[in-house]
Amino acid sequence: MRKTFLVFFLFLFASPLRAQDIVDQIADALEPQVIEWRRDFHENPELSNREFRTAGIVADHLRSLGIEVTTEVAFTGVIGILKGAFPGPTVALRADMDALPVKERVDLPFKSEVTSLYRGEEVPVMHACGHDTHVAMLMGAAEALAGMRDQLHGTVKFIFQPAEEGPPPGEEGGAELMVQQGVMEGVDVIFGLHIAAGTYVGKLEYRPKGMMAAVDDFRITVKGKQAHGSAPWLGVDPIVTAAQIVNNLQTIVSRSLELTKAAAVVTVGAIHGGVRSNIIPEELEMIGTIRTFDPEMREQLHQRFRTIVTNTAESNGATALVELPYSSHYPVTYNDPGLTDQMLDTLERTAGKENVVLIDAITGAEDFSFFANEVPGLFLFVGGKPRSVPEDVKVSHHTPDFYIDESGMKLGLRTLLNLTLDYMNQASTQ
Repeated sequence: MRKTFLVFFLFLFASPLRAQDIVDQIADALEPQVIEWRRDFHENPELSNREFRTAGIVADHLRSLGIEVTTEVAFTGVIGILKGAFPGPTVALRADMDALPVKERVDLPFKSEVTSLYRGEEVPVMHACGHDTHVAMLMGAAEALAGMRDQLHGTVKFIFQPAEEGPPPGEEGGAELMVQQGVMEGVDVIFGLHIAAGTYVGKLEYRPKGMMAAVDDFRITVKGKQAHGSAPWLGVDPIVTAAQIVNNLQTIVSRSLELTKAAAVVTVGAIHGGVRSNIIPEELEMIGTIRTFDPEMREQLHQRFRTIVTNTAESNGATALVELPYSSHYPVTYNDPGLTDQMLDTLERTAGKENVVLIDAITGAEDFSFFANEVPGLFLFVGGKPRSVPEDVKVSHHTPDFYIDESGMKLGLRTLLNLTLDYMNQASTQ
């Protein structure tokens, strides 16, 4: 740990301040460094399972704090173990590290100009979902907690996770692989948070039970018969077939599922086929995503999906191969109700009761769900929308215009610290 922060922490714990005041002052002191880390990661984003530079910076930082470090977990993941001076529970804190194949359009001094390979193509790379802020906040939390190790009742496990956006096709990765490799062994509880571009700075959002959807991605390969574009009757057109498949798939949600029970979404995100205006191609690929909240509806949707794709292709004289799931399949992100209720006072004390908002479930997905399936977990959204932006102005994640107000990260840092300290202290007094 840097000597200045060690002296600062010792001064705080020697002074007659409330624990909340100490956390607030530590967060104030660390905020410039957290912003600096975030800007560096934003300018140098890396795709899933390729987070080599990011992981190296994280590992070096944890080692500098005297934290036990394990690298190359699930390819590029980093695990840090901080043992407190007193016995107690093991609390895991998680941040995801990967970026997306998106070209940044926001004019920032630290704007990404990085390109990389994705599915065999050269693509721009951007932190279009805020994972850069997650890494920076958790690095700040590690520094703060390392300075408190003599007061900690338990152990903190810092999980810096690769490939939350899904590993490249043909590869394993993300939280699922980390769990398979034993990352959650010995952990009693896990906390995670996500910056939210549509939520104002200063707000925390939560929901007990199902907070985010299960996700299954898919690939459909439609095979027809190649022909000259001027004589379609000599071939079987996979493009026309694909258009019909896209339309027919939308009837699953609108006509086959009991939507008053739970929401569901089917989205085709990309179609690739053909090379010339006057050639009907032989083959076409479609990829997309399915979101569900109810296990029975998920199974029903999958069955209807396969039936519609196969029969629509057959009705056009084509064939279709369905790969579902294709490369990623996350369960529902589930917040343990007991843990959520237990930590609600912590959230309200940290952000102010008026700033802690109970929200409806959303159809976004998070592979934090794999961790929370192993032990009680609590996942939160922390506001990143500038207060100057009108309510009706929406900026979506995963887009070139994604933008967050960096001042929101301090609340995220304070939340991670208070959740950890309060949970440990509550466990030690039981």
